[in-house]
Amino acid sequence: MSEDRASVAARVKQARILGGLTQKQLAAKSNVSLGLIRAVEQKKATATPAFLGAVSKALRVSVNDLTGQPYPPPPGEDTELHAAISVLRTELAAYDIDNAYVPYLRSLPQIAADVEKVCRYRRAASFHKLGDALPSLLGEVRAAVHRTSGRDREQALTLLCELYYAAHSLAHKLGYADLAALAIDRISWAANESGHGLWIATGQFQRAAILTSGGDWNSSLRFLERCRSDIEPRLGTGRRQDLIAWGGLHLQSGLAASRSGNRGLADMHLDEARQTAERLGDDRDPILSFGPTNVGIWSVALAVEAMDGTEALNRAQALTIPTDAPKERVGHHYMDMSRAYLLHGDRGRAFEALRTAKAIAPTQTRYNPMVHETVRALARAEARTVETVHGFAVWCGIAERL
Repeated sequence: MSEDRASVAARVKQARILGGLTQKQLAAKSNVSLGLIRAVEQKKATATPAFLGAVSKALRVSVNDLTGQPYPPPPGEDTELHAAISVLRTELAAYDIDNAYVPYLRSLPQIAADVEKVCRYRRAASFHKLGDALPSLLGEVRAAVHRTSGRDREQALTLLCELYYAAHSLAHKLGYADLAALAIDRISWAANESGHGLWIATGQFQRAAILTSGGDWNSSLRFLERCRSDIEPRLGTGRRQDLIAWGGLHLQSGLAASRSGNRGLADMHLDEARQTAERLGDDRDPILSFGPTNVGIWSVALAVEAMDGTEALNRAQALTIPTDAPKERVGHHYMDMSRAYLLHGDRGRAFEALRTAKAIAPTQTRYNPMVHETVRALARAEARTVETVHGFAVWCGIAERL
């Protein structure tokens, strides 16, 4: 098979050479073992998110430079979906300017009904519907923010938070990291203007995620600790927003700790999140999806991040996912399960988990870089499955021979 020049392995090697570093020097700068760097470059090991964060920081490139995102869409309906990105980029840039193209505003209840649909699209990972709905609705709500005052303006700003969050979800899942980060800035602006505590925490949650994915785990942990210190005095009241924010921020801390290699700290944050979810008692949070089910999904993910496939599978056995759980979260769970099975040495089930993720959240699965890495690893590991896996790879947009 010919060399896959679009693989993470090839991109890491190229960035290292262009940076004038030997493998040994990169290992020292990134605090990643020399053996792992060699294994990734030789395609004997997959590039995990923790590896990508550490190496990208050492090489002074973005994670997207190493994964090759955003991936070009395959011919078909996804081309139009990606075309919506340019419109969203313009809309996010105009956040503090009234929209002259909206001469007449509908009532806020009418607008809120459409924003609620967008929330459902986001949670269902219905990205084509998001691409259709977001541009015009963002413009209308932006106009509402600038033409109202008092409680009406606060409501409009809260609606804008949901739309910015949906824009972030779409941009992030399609691999437009710069636009996703801009959307987080806009959430923070609108949340602070409205004073909505949970949306403020959501902006903090996603800001920490940017730090974590970029390999700055210590800054992420310090930032999250600072954010939780503002919430902690109010926990005694049992207010839902505070419990959701507190638990969600602990989950994000667990991810940063796991990526940094501190599994004990990750488990401590996971335990705090689990206790908070039990106190909350339900999965009805439509923003961070915080609740017992999502904590269970995160528990599997954190074990995968720790490269412990056996523990991830054990945790998954104790997890029952309700039929009405957000497809965005369930699809992500099966991507994690695929990595868990691969770590455990069960390639057949790893591929079946990918197929399940595709059935639940196809667009999200198609553009996920860890899915691409897993597909490449599966194809390399067992020749007799190459044609089946290759078909999945072509669907993902991996054109090169594996």
